[in-house]
Amino acid sequence: MSEQLPITIGTAEELICQLPGLTAAVNKLEAQFNFQTMTAGWYGDEDKILQTHLSLVSAGEFSVLQQQRQPGERFDFADDVLSYHNSDLHQILCIIALTSKELALFSQRRELVAAYLQAKIHKVLNLIATQEKLFPI
Repeated sequence: MSEQLPITIGTAEELICQLPGLTAAVNKLEAQFNFQTMTAGWYGDEDKILQTHLSLVSAGEFSVLQQQRQPGERFDFADDVLSYHNSDLHQILCIIALTSKELALFSQRRELVAAYLQAKIHKVLNLIATQEKLFPI
């Protein structure tokens, strides 16, 4: 039985269909960010490990999800990023939209997907770090 990593990244099926290779890029980024947050000391207290799920969605799905209520305190980090922090359960759900402009760019320049997502998720994780009083990565 394998344990779940503290940071998981989920991708909407719609995006997987639009962007071939997205799943492989996301899997690599998930491993990279789990390592970086570990070395930054995010997991010092094993009883209070922050479980963070990042969900990549389309702009349309993001609009729908913005209207729904999730457990925890809501933080609107940007027009395309919102996050719910459930302190009691040490859980974060962060919803990240890939905008229409981003998707159009990726459809023309597929080689940009991994680097762009790396930069975007890195920024989001540092926003979470600030909110949770953790060291940035």
